[in-house]
Amino acid sequence: MVATKRACRFFSIRSTCILAIVCVIVSTLRSFSIYPIPPSTHVQVFSVVDISPPLSQTLQRNSTQRRSHLLEEHTYATNGLLFVNPNGPHPIFELIRKAEQEWNTKIKRASKTLDEAIMEYTWRYKRAPPLGFDKWWDYTVKHNVQLPDEYDEIYHDLEPFWGIDPGDLAHIQDELEKGFDITTVAKTPSSPEFEIVNTTMRGDPASAFRRINDILDLISDIEHELPPMRISFSHHDNPNMLSDWRIRNMALEAARNGKTVKQENFPPIHKVGWIEACPPTSPARQNPPLLPPTSPPTEPSLAQFLNTSSPKSFIATHRATMDPCVHPELLVTHGQFLSYNKGPYPQRSLMPRFSLCKTSLHHDIRPPVPYGWVSHIDLESKGDLPWAQKVDERLNWRGSTTGLFASPEKAWRHAHRSRLVSLANAIEGNLTILSVPENEWEMVGEPEDMRAARVNPAWVDIAFVGKPITCDDARETCKEMGETWEFRRTQKLKEEGKYKFIFDVDGNGWSGRFQRLITSNSLIFKATIYAEWYSSRIAPWVHYVPIQISYADLYDAVAFFRTHDDLAERIATQGKEWSQNFWRKEDMAAYLYRLLLEYARVTSVDRDAMSYNGSAAHEDDYDDEDLL
Repeated sequence: MVATKRACRFFSIRSTCILAIVCVIVSTLRSFSIYPIPPSTHVQVFSVVDISPPLSQTLQRNSTQRRSHLLEEHTYATNGLLFVNPNGPHPIFELIRKAEQEWNTKIKRASKTLDEAIMEYTWRYKRAPPLGFDKWWDYTVKHNVQLPDEYDEIYHDLEPFWGIDPGDLAHIQDELEKGFDITTVAKTPSSPEFEIVNTTMRGDPASAFRRINDILDLISDIEHELPPMRISFSHHDNPNMLSDWRIRNMALEAARNGKTVKQENFPPIHKVGWIEACPPTSPARQNPPLLPPTSPPTEPSLAQFLNTSSPKSFIATHRATMDPCVHPELLVTHGQFLSYNKGPYPQRSLMPRFSLCKTSLHHDIRPPVPYGWVSHIDLESKGDLPWAQKVDERLNWRGSTTGLFASPEKAWRHAHRSRLVSLANAIEGNLTILSVPENEWEMVGEPEDMRAARVNPAWVDIAFVGKPITCDDARETCKEMGETWEFRRTQKLKEEGKYKFIFDVDGNGWSGRFQRLITSNSLIFKATIYAEWYSSRIAPWVHYVPIQISYADLYDAVAFFRTHDDLAERIATQGKEWSQNFWRKEDMAAYLYRLLLEYARVTSVDRDAMSYNGSAAHEDDYDDEDLL
């Protein structure tokens, strides 16, 4: 009533007083969000003083917050996906905001001193750092290596070997060196450098030796500080150290308890298949996927590429979406797995082989690979353009028909690259695409059907180049591939640089072009099943756009960033800045340096002697809550 009387004082007649009462009631209802005020609405306030700009901005912000309270939340699943609620905002706004907050927190928490790094290491991995950790730290300081704590990829690779008896590991290493297409390098007490000591490669190993030397050249100025060790390298683009879940789990359990298990206690290998690397309760074990047909599809429908019946989803945790145990559909949609149909036999032990990449089903060890590395100066000199000069707003990709060896026995049409090119060039049927609101205070709504014949030519420019390769020419599979798709010429860097959006897709293994692409001022969309050495040191939705292997979210992401050019430019710029500051050769060297220190310790018969004995100051004052 007091508010009502005050309002009446502004009016000289009863009717206007009644109007004032109505105004107060409406204003009160709005304050309780019964009548939400859109962000663009200006609120008229009766007052004897003007509202200062800061207060006006506060009212505007509060009104949008009240509006946002009416929006419903999306669902974050344990499989790494966000499932879209049509009554919520467009999820990409939310994914970007959360990713940036997490990335900024990671940057702020980074250790600043050796003592902090030791405490962080001990807290994360429940053991002391490896011998030589202090010299490694000096290297990171000298070369301004960022995020000195974020080396979890090394932990993922080496932790299973901590659960194996060191004496057994030495015998396993001997057996590995006799394997197919293996080159072994060694550093001995009498040699300050690594040397190639053995190879089982058939034919000319020159190209393989160059790749190994390129990796070891990263640490040419510090390898004299490393302890003796032997390392066996694979020469293949993809991994083949398939794990048996029972063996890997036994080793990990032993490692967690500070114990080891003898190789003779491992269970025998008696089953074949990718799913043998998965836990018994995993979706892949509970509902193994059926292999797709090898014959051509009978219906030229987009249904063969996209599952339009499922709810819309986006990647929230990229690593989780790379796991075939959690996402069994990967086993029948990616060439890495389709190459072997149901899959090979797992390894009867855990063999510490260094490979160029691996999936979550393998136990290969990943060094940083400088293949395809370029500096931003080189790119700019070859014609790469700033964002404002990138005139083509289509998603661009050119590549070869790699990913698996295509033959009549293989479902090559369902492999990741084949599906991408077929999808992007389809003109029959509809694509179901989310609408794109102007801001995150509006509901995204239900997806709408759009004709592929209109969307594909305008939104994407994706094609194979040259001619079919890695295919069975004798049985005319290459000819069939040539009749399936239109093959175009290879693009030059100046042509590629005109596109705002570029897709990065796996080939036979990991993508060797990602570093070049993310340094190019373009916004990079990335679909992969391979977590790489830098995966703990980069942020999806901050530095690149993660895309599912199914491509179910591809057109939704393209639509969003075609509409929100400012956000697209921001991620593109942040991606290039990340490459310049986190993917230098010094960063790869720091990773390899630390990996080899860890590897030398875990393969040593006396692991305690290979641990760093330095102590961190004020360790008693260290609180786990500081890391939360």
